[in-house]
Amino acid sequence: MPFYRLYYHIVWATKDRRPLLVPEIESIVHSLLREKARKLDATVYAVGGVADHVHLVATIPPKLDVATFVGQVKGATATQFNKLNHYAGSVYWQREYGAFTFDQKRLHQVVDYVLRQKEHHANGNLIPVLERCEDEA
Repeated sequence: MPFYRLYYHIVWATKDRRPLLVPEIESIVHSLLREKARKLDATVYAVGGVADHVHLVATIPPKLDVATFVGQVKGATATQFNKLNHYAGSVYWQREYGAFTFDQKRLHQVVDYVLRQKEHHANGNLIPVLERCEDEA
């Protein structure tokens, strides 16, 4: 097995930025994200976000490229949630996502930023680049 330390901060939004991730839905979705990431041999350090987007901090094994990992996590999460939770409505993700790499020294800072998303959004204390899900070409 190869040795790796590939740290990623990944962010993506609900389709059309709809505020679907209310607390009762958010907890289920976050659990499903962790479960799928674990099945892909990733290590999840933090999941956070607000009603219209999710942040994930993880190491991804080198056997998976970021696009494949994100696609599988997003797809499996939406599919599982929508199958199991008809009463709560459906969750759909936008196609785009943001992916950022960082070194192990910054892991604590990035995890803290992700876990405090609600506070950051309420106070307007955001790091704009870490909130981006698409290129502003």
